[in-house]
Amino acid sequence: MFQFNFGKNYREVPPYDGGDQQRRKGVRPDFQKMKKAGIVTVIAVVALLFASSCWYTIQEEEQAVVCTFGTPKAVTEPGLHFKIPLVQTVTKVNTTIQGLSVGYDDELQYTDEAMMITSDYNFIRVDFYAEYRISDPVKALYASEDPVKVLDNIAQNCIRTTIGSYTVDAVLTTGKNEIQANIKEMIMDKLETYDIGIQLVSITIQDAQPPTAEVIEAFKAVETAKQGKETALNNANKYRNEQIPQAEAEADKILQDAEAEKESRINEAEGQVARFNSMYEEYVKYPEITRQRMFYEAMEDVLPDMKVIIEGGNGSQVQQLLPLEPFSGTGDSGETTGAAEETENGQ
Repeated sequence: MFQFNFGKNYREVPPYDGGDQQRRKGVRPDFQKMKKAGIVTVIAVVALLFASSCWYTIQEEEQAVVCTFGTPKAVTEPGLHFKIPLVQTVTKVNTTIQGLSVGYDDELQYTDEAMMITSDYNFIRVDFYAEYRISDPVKALYASEDPVKVLDNIAQNCIRTTIGSYTVDAVLTTGKNEIQANIKEMIMDKLETYDIGIQLVSITIQDAQPPTAEVIEAFKAVETAKQGKETALNNANKYRNEQIPQAEAEADKILQDAEAEKESRINEAEGQVARFNSMYEEYVKYPEITRQRMFYEAMEDVLPDMKVIIEGGNGSQVQQLLPLEPFSGTGDSGETTGAAEETENGQ
């Protein structure tokens, strides 16, 4: 290549230095190597991510719903499972027992849902706590947009219906267990009808209070009176349970004594009848002898307890007292002596 300079002698321009070209040729291979290394790294990362997305893990308290081209299928076995990337999607569902509050918020304050009316037209605040679990993960995901919200609405409807059929006194005091049982049965029936994959475990009344302080005090007084009534009834039942067995035991003893007395008198009467019959048989055989023996036996029974006074005849003042008693001492002998003296004075 030549450069012309008009008016002066021209000079030859040196040819293109090949060092720059060589230097440029030395840089290009390094850039190409770095580019290839970067592409390989990206491919490796993508492949690793792709491989990691082929596996998923299910815990003990979980179930999964695998959707293949829009078709869901439940996977219930815990552990490591395989899925096809870009073809299958996995949604995990918690199947443990979970809680739902009805009538109060997270700060344990009453909400508008807690205000209800009873059958006797009294207002009352009642709050509940429900426990539920996912029974069918596929239905829980696809049968409704928000199954927990559906459960909340069903619970509120059943609670208001049930509370409206009871008096305020029953809600506050004696009817809580029955109310809880009826509400649970109603909710379970509706959940079975809607079939949204949720199962109710339990529902309990947390608290029930009248809306004003004055009514609260009045109901507390009523509750105190009822507790006093229950205490009195329990004490009365306790006393009855103690006294009835004792009275029954005494009655049994009286009956047993009467039965024994009856048997004794019957045996005695039968003995007397047998003795009279034997005596009558002897009397029929020997009337005179039997009469005399009976007379003597009667005298033997009567005379020992009798005192016989024998008076002498022909104006005699001597009297004899039979049986003869001793004249010493101050017992019966003194009384006998006094009786004899009275007899003499009477004469």
